[in-house]
Amino acid sequence: MPDPVASLYEQDFYAWANEQAALLRAGKLSAADIQHIAEEIESMGKAEKRELVNRLAILLMHLLKWQFQPVGRCTSWRLTIKEQRRELSDHLDDNPSLQAKLAEAISSAYARAQLAAARETSLPETTFPTVCPWSFEQIWSNDFWPESDLH
Repeated sequence: MPDPVASLYEQDFYAWANEQAALLRAGKLSAADIQHIAEEIESMGKAEKRELVNRLAILLMHLLKWQFQPVGRCTSWRLTIKEQRRELSDHLDDNPSLQAKLAEAISSAYARAQLAAARETSLPETTFPTVCPWSFEQIWSNDFWPESDLH
């Protein structure tokens, strides 16, 4: 016989989520779908880490463009860098335990940023360093604007 809670989870996630929240608030743990609740909580944690990587990738891509295509520097790039720094700061304030994942997140984000910067600038991928050339403190700092090494 199919489990009606599991089938609600598969057929109408919104209804399932509201039902589970009501059960938890009422203290009816034995009636709650604990396995799926645990999976969803884990998924939420992974989503927060993905958000960190996404913010870093956008920021790093624009920093790469700023450094390696100085003739393209514009208000839009500058404001995107400032915006992503603010978003990154807010995200880390909301999720301080992600600080422990910064090195891994920067590595992952940089690989994506390098490809995106090559695509957006039409510069060869080999133009950009193979590993992130900046520390997190530099990436995050409102005072850091990488200068062009192309003289």
